[in-house]
Amino acid sequence: MNEPRYFPPEKLREFTVRVFQSLGVPDDEARLAADVLAASDIRGIDSHGVARLHTYVDLLRAGRINPRPTITVVRESASTATVDGGNGLGLVVGPKANEIAMDKADKAGTGWVTVCNTNHYGIAGYYPLQALARDQIGWAMTNTTKGVAPLWGAERMLGTNPIAIAFPGNEEPAIVIDMATCAVAYGKIEIAHRAGKSIPTGWAIDKDGRDTTNPEDMMTDGALLPLGSDREHSGHKGYCLAVMVDVLCAVLSGANWGPFAPPFAIRQKPAERSVGKGIGHFFGAMRIDAFRDVAEFKAQIDDLVRTLRKTKPAPGTSGPLVPGDPEREAEQERSRTGIPVVPAVVEDLEDISRLTGIPLD
Repeated sequence: MNEPRYFPPEKLREFTVRVFQSLGVPDDEARLAADVLAASDIRGIDSHGVARLHTYVDLLRAGRINPRPTITVVRESASTATVDGGNGLGLVVGPKANEIAMDKADKAGTGWVTVCNTNHYGIAGYYPLQALARDQIGWAMTNTTKGVAPLWGAERMLGTNPIAIAFPGNEEPAIVIDMATCAVAYGKIEIAHRAGKSIPTGWAIDKDGRDTTNPEDMMTDGALLPLGSDREHSGHKGYCLAVMVDVLCAVLSGANWGPFAPPFAIRQKPAERSVGKGIGHFFGAMRIDAFRDVAEFKAQIDDLVRTLRKTKPAPGTSGPLVPGDPEREAEQERSRTGIPVVPAVVEDLEDISRLTGIPLD
């Protein structure tokens, strides 16, 4: 009954492209947005791929996102820029702002771009991967709708606020770090809720600030916990990282920060007030040869990866993973078997098909 249905990756991507096109998104930007969602699904991050498509559809249909935004650079230097996303799809604004950062790095050695007036941009890890082909180190961050309590707090004040960074290797795969600054991404709470499963202790609290293993408690006025969960397990570190992301993405760009970030889902309550424009992103790119020889750097990354893989395994494990391993393994598997889509998401896709007239199969 709850078994997933498998879709060929290209079929899902083409469905997504046509859905965005039907809602007024220009062809090239529809394909760009679909690429970001497809990267999430193929890399095994199910919470941020087509599982999110209905929310984008809802917001576009309600006029809450501009399908044809004017994306403008409102302030810049040789190595920096502030971008106004025109209230466009973050799946379009994000890649274009990231491109500006990489172009600046090509010329100046590094590029740093902060973005306001934008929306949810998919997985943070998509963006630094684009920098690898240019022999750059890529960075990406975004603030998000409030869902996380500060350490020792009992209400939502911060977003999941992910950080991603990637370092290219030569013979070994790139080191790709992509993580939320809370104990777990909200999408995993949704997945557990859809599957009727409990969640581990330390992920979330209920509306009264008590630990809970019921995803419904978190979704009904509860909150996620910062990375580390409590002080004894270094929850202050996750809290500090979340605040850092909010400042770089929102305060620096002129977007809404903290509890004032606008909701992503149309059913969520709007923020009490606005302190800026939309949500914010932050992108960085560092040209490796601005710091040292590229071949030498990549050789050292290879050595680092191999050294980590040789670590003595902890009991009952196969040893440490290198950041990016789970996503690479998922990509290899899903390229062969297809994308597993759980029944609740299939229902969402079928509903999108009915709303837009775009056939799912």
